[in-house]
Amino acid sequence: VQLQASGGGLVQAGGSLRLSCAASGRTYSAYGMGWFRQAPGKELEFVAAISTSGGSTYYKGPVKGRFTISRDNAKNTVYLQMNSLKPEDTAVYYCAGSRSDYATMKYEFDYWGQGTQVTVSS
Repeated sequence: VQLQASGGGLVQAGGSLRLSCAASGRTYSAYGMGWFRQAPGKELEFVAAISTSGGSTYYKGPVKGRFTISRDNAKNTVYLQMNSLKPEDTAVYYCAGSRSDYATMKYEFDYWGQGTQVTVSS
């Protein structure tokens, strides 16, 4: 499967952005999906994950309550709605797909998108 992330941009602190990740391939609905991010000078870190059906979600602590991951299997797309953005959310955001129903660890993901830049100004 190929993944194409979009929706990044520059936003002021407290603002919102919605990231999208479009997937190609007929078996998209069979993949657990996730979002990761990498800030300058830092390692890639997990942000959120969603199961194949969308029934289960999981979030990294600092984004819990502010970010929402969702998916539309009919559109082969996963979303990350980001509200109340903070300067520390600034990073390149990557979507990823796992052959597992539900994955949260980086090594569990088999497919990666190209990343989209999110910059939050203070």
